Amino acid sequence: MDDPFDLAYPFTGRWLVQNSPADRLPRHGTELFASAYAIDFVPVAANGRTAPVTRSALIGTEPPERFPGFGRDILAPVDGVVVVAYGSESDHAAYRGLRSLGYAATQGRRATAGWRALAGNHVLIESRGTFVALCHLQQNSVQVRAGQTMTVGDPIGRCGNSGNSTEPHVHIQAGDSADFDRAEAVPITFAGSLPANRQIVDL
Repeated sequence: MDDPFDLAYPFTGRWLVQNSPADRLPRHGTELFASAYAIDFVPVAANGRTAPVTRSALIGTEPPERFPGFGRDILAPVDGVVVVAYGSESDHAAYRGLRSLGYAATQGRRATAGWRALAGNHVLIESRGTFVALCHLQQNSVQVRAGQTMTVGDPIGRCGNSGNSTEPHVHIQAGDSADFDRAEAVPITFAGSLPANRQIVDL
């Protein structure tokens, strides 16, 4: 395995780590789309939890606005240049109960449409030959443009629920090419380490 590409955390506040490659590879269950080392961060409230699960949530969908952190700022995790800035896709409903099973069953269709269909609204930053993607951003929240130079901590958009997402969160991955349909995955760390699954990152 190549040396990991170190990033800054792209947010402030409390976030729950999900699908961490610290626990299993490939953590997202596939090596397609340069996702072998991808990781998810879910914004949570002060108690470390996402939106409470109600009876209606178990049998139906939920508006993304119900979740803590929907619309929370997402920041540049690395110095570099924006290669792609895409932000027009709608935020869809969240799926956590029985409806999540049906949503999971349609994932193959989204995968067939390619990486962009999975990523939803996203920003892609190139840094020293590595391409870092931040995905599932909120519709119309992307505030950068292709060719723009970024510094760690610069705002790039807000946490959303676009693309292949069951609740608002940010998905981060890196590859050796801007074409994530064909790129090879690059391992990543954050501030020199990789947080474990279910860990709370509090910044």
